[in-house]
Amino acid sequence: MFLTISTTGTPERPATDLGFLLHKHPDKAQAFSTSYGKAHVVYPEASVERCTAALLLEVDAVALVRRGKGKGRGGAPDAALAQYVNDRPYAASSLLAVALSGVFSSAMKGTCQAKPELPARPLPLRVEVPALPARGGADLVRALFEPLGWTVSAEPVALDTEFPEWGDSRYVSLVLEGEQRLADALRHLYVLLPVLDDAKHYWVSSDEVDKLLRAGEGWLPEHPEQKLITSRYLSRRWSLTRQAMERLELVRLAETDDSAVEEIDNAVDEQTDTEEKPVPLAVQRRDAIVAALKATDAAKVLDLGCGQGQLVQELLKDTRFTEIVGVDVSMRALTIASRRLKLDRMGERQSERVKLVQGSLAYTDKRLKGYDAAVLSEVIEHLDLPRLPALEYAVFGSARPRTVIVTTPNVEYNVRWETLPAGHVRHGDHRFEWTREEFRGWAGTVAERHGYGVEFVPVGPDDPEVGPPTQMAVFTVSAQNTKDQNTKEEKAA
Repeated sequence: MFLTISTTGTPERPATDLGFLLHKHPDKAQAFSTSYGKAHVVYPEASVERCTAALLLEVDAVALVRRGKGKGRGGAPDAALAQYVNDRPYAASSLLAVALSGVFSSAMKGTCQAKPELPARPLPLRVEVPALPARGGADLVRALFEPLGWTVSAEPVALDTEFPEWGDSRYVSLVLEGEQRLADALRHLYVLLPVLDDAKHYWVSSDEVDKLLRAGEGWLPEHPEQKLITSRYLSRRWSLTRQAMERLELVRLAETDDSAVEEIDNAVDEQTDTEEKPVPLAVQRRDAIVAALKATDAAKVLDLGCGQGQLVQELLKDTRFTEIVGVDVSMRALTIASRRLKLDRMGERQSERVKLVQGSLAYTDKRLKGYDAAVLSEVIEHLDLPRLPALEYAVFGSARPRTVIVTTPNVEYNVRWETLPAGHVRHGDHRFEWTREEFRGWAGTVAERHGYGVEFVPVGPDDPEVGPPTQMAVFTVSAQNTKDQNTKEEKAA
């Protein structure tokens, strides 16, 4: 990854003052270690009339893959991309932004001990980034930088100059020119490079809000694209974005009123603030399932597709559930569930209440018969649609518990997830996600076919337009239907 910063000067104000501001001597080539490789600072030219500092980030592609495999705390999915061979190590991204803040930290803070007057002085700057990912194209590049006083040139980079018919890539060659303080210029780049890339190579946590506000001080509160910048910088995590937007609004109001932020933001006493944090949807879902089980007086419960045992753990807390069986096809998931439940250290009385077994829900299983209730929590959407009839018969036709509880995502609610791209399902392994009408149609058909009644319960905030995030169906079979089914089975035997 490559970036250059140039300026011009006069004998009275030599361009080589850039070296004092960056705290890097023009006569030296310096190297700095980073988490993902090595950053080099060199000066291709350094004279009174013109000075250029170049930052070359040499990315260790192996370290990049090892530290950031897919989504989550290790890194963002775009960061590693393919194993070792990809174009990303050669294009500006959050890796380069982090290198800027590390290598030029004093310059970003606006400090210069050798010449304290320099940081406050605007310089005629020219910044060049030969390969910059820009999700939104050249128009977005201009929309982000021009309001900050830059003259912007953003030329699309062809996919392959030998084959112009292939069109342009998502990269641009960026040139910024303008009279700017160096600290401001570096802070603009630190924020806007990952914003244009729309990806980060590391997990975005709450401390990123503070980083954004520090780097955006003096320009972000009034930027016309403030919302887009904030959302993308925080990887579209809506809770962090909302927090940042609220704090930016306080800054704007304080500047308008010529007051300190602390003077305006004094309505809440943190010592007595009792506002409750939002309850995660997974917790709301488990609470709804447990409440439904209690309402049916179920004592012997099957958790079908128990995964890592969260629901089993919750059921164990209530002694009315005398027998709890977790079933999953994955031995790895059952091993994790066993550790979560501490089965090897559990007392004898408690251990008699719980059992974990491996099994596939696509096949009938005599071990699943004779239970009061069965739970399929976020399971059916992981099956290919042609395999649903097999699961249906295994649970409703063969095992036939008195109550069956099924939860599944409501695809209509997906538009409320700010971090979920349009048209994407909530999890990479989901084979489908149903609307409320589709789920009710399937549940109604299953209930009619196997002699159950069915009721629907919203889980999570019930949006008036798109419904709840999770939809739950509670199937119950009457005593007469159970008796009739048992008679049929006895005759068949």
